[in-house]
Amino acid sequence: MIRRIPQRSGPVKILAVSDVEDPYIWEHFDPDRYHDIDLVISCGDLKPEYLRFLVTMIHAPLLYVPGNHDGRFDRDPPEGCEDIDGRLVVVKGLRIVGFGGCNRYNMGPHQYTEKEMAQRVRKLRWTFLWNRGFDILVAHAPALALGDGKDACHTGFAVFRRLIERYHPRYFLHGHQHLNYRPNTKAELALGTTTIVNVYRHRILTFE
Repeated sequence: MIRRIPQRSGPVKILAVSDVEDPYIWEHFDPDRYHDIDLVISCGDLKPEYLRFLVTMIHAPLLYVPGNHDGRFDRDPPEGCEDIDGRLVVVKGLRIVGFGGCNRYNMGPHQYTEKEMAQRVRKLRWTFLWNRGFDILVAHAPALALGDGKDACHTGFAVFRRLIERYHPRYFLHGHQHLNYRPNTKAELALGTTTIVNVYRHRILTFE
């Protein structure tokens, strides 16, 4: 038996953050600007103190995946936030799946070869079937040839591209490839019906 798709009561407004603790939020927080945020999503490489601040000031669930510089999370996870690395969760009626880390370039934490990341994805194949896919794919690293970099560290994962092509989520949110790394790097791309968002610093999105 296939699980029914969860129902939403209306649009979900999302604050997505990644890679750089934005002083616009952290040092000059305006509660009126974020009063209607329904969900916060972190794509990695942010201090646990920053995530704790967000979940305290914005009264909404905060989901996160670790980046390649988040080894500290293993001993100091951000309280009040939910790690979705390698998991699918349903929040606010949205099916959200997360994969942290990046392509392996040294022996640091949260780094994977293409084969290792593909194995992590395969572990959820029955979960994807049971939930009839997912609405949002959250990762630290980009997908291959979709806004990724040329060096070993910032090369995207081909398995993420295959996930998008097979399940057609509404959004793929990622970080890692900072928008200031290369000129003319686009903050948004599209693959079929999926909008791919390089979250760098922060983005506000609405899931209609």
